[in-house]
Amino acid sequence: MKVGTPTIDQLQILATVAECGSFAAAGRRLNRATSAIAYGIDNLEDQLGVAVFDRSGTKKPELTEAGRALLAHARSVLQGMEKMRAKAASLREGEEAEVSLVADVMLPTARLVDALQAFQIAYPTVQLRVHAEALGAVTQLVADGTARLGINCAMHPLPDDMDRQQIGNVRLIPVASPSHPLARSRRHSPGELREHIQLVLTDRSPLTQGQDFGVVSSKTWRLADLGVKHALLLAGIGWGLMPEFMVRGDLEAGRLIELDIRGVKDALYPLQAIWRVQTPPGPATQWLIDRFAAQV
Repeated sequence: MKVGTPTIDQLQILATVAECGSFAAAGRRLNRATSAIAYGIDNLEDQLGVAVFDRSGTKKPELTEAGRALLAHARSVLQGMEKMRAKAASLREGEEAEVSLVADVMLPTARLVDALQAFQIAYPTVQLRVHAEALGAVTQLVADGTARLGINCAMHPLPDDMDRQQIGNVRLIPVASPSHPLARSRRHSPGELREHIQLVLTDRSPLTQGQDFGVVSSKTWRLADLGVKHALLLAGIGWGLMPEFMVRGDLEAGRLIELDIRGVKDALYPLQAIWRVQTPPGPATQWLIDRFAAQV
């Protein structure tokens, strides 16, 4: 049997039927007759030489094993087409009038300042809006359109309609005040930390709510502000992981000490640039991403 090439329209019908659960519901979403949806699936199956739906029963059509495998490829192709259309629209628009950026509080200040200073020189007529957030709140602002570009942790899951580019890592250091009980010992196992309060940065958004990153203690204080966490660490209230750039001066001055914790020392916080597939980076936004990536 000679296998043909499915059309984008056929792949769209496959994905829509799978999502809606029936040919009739897919027809309503695509504004087509149910018979046209069934005809599209028939043609797709003829092109591929396999059945993608089991229609032997009276209930809703069920994806066959082959259909489930092909659906993933169909969605990938459709997403690729969406990216291409969005990129073409971006190129037609030309240089952006404004770039809106939301940066994770873990992004080193020196990197942010370097990128923005250079951006001002490269794009003097483009206005810039900058927000600072933590954890899933970065993704949330990109998702709702408040920011076109986000810099956040690469460990966080992204919605299907977002794309990313890696831009390096931030070193996290476990620290405590010299007055803290943990400062009296040289090395600790994770088990020794369970009875000591760990200060943990928490999320303002529901996207990563309930997910813990780098939490090893059974006693935690949840804080939504990295500056407050820093102040409490200096006051000797608990211990916690902090970005190296933020506590470097404290370590050198002896206001904080680095804890030697097996499995926690030299932890990395991977950073990525994120954007919605429907609104890909224009020339100025892409320049900013490339600047962050070049800093690594």
